[in-house]
Amino acid sequence: MTPELFWLTLTVILTGLLWIPYILNRITVRGLFGSMANPSRGDKPHSEWANRLMFAHDNAVENLVVFAPLVLILAELDYSTKWTAYACAVYFWARVAHLIVYTLGLPVFRTLAFTVGFIAQAILALAIFKIV
Repeated sequence: MTPELFWLTLTVILTGLLWIPYILNRITVRGLFGSMANPSRGDKPHSEWANRLMFAHDNAVENLVVFAPLVLILAELDYSTKWTAYACAVYFWARVAHLIVYTLGLPVFRTLAFTVGFIAQAILALAIFKIV
């Protein structure tokens, strides 16, 4: 397994687990059966941190749609450099940072973490064309 595929795997696992804390909050707020019911306008709201975590999860999924194909294209091209490996590691840790600061409600740091992840994706895109 290349380093890029390793970091992609960790990113997929992280993204796949992000729903658990906010669903636990939903169960706490609405009860087990209330959390399994169809959503309605009268539902008790989540805690603010859980709402922010839901948005962070949505953002992680949206960005995985960009990150994963870039890594898979590089794997198909059999192209792996220290820069692509670093970019994938940086992307993963930027997503972890984004998750934490978004959940805590730290807007400037959230934007910085997102931007770092975007730059990592840009490096991967450039690597596909062997510019990096």
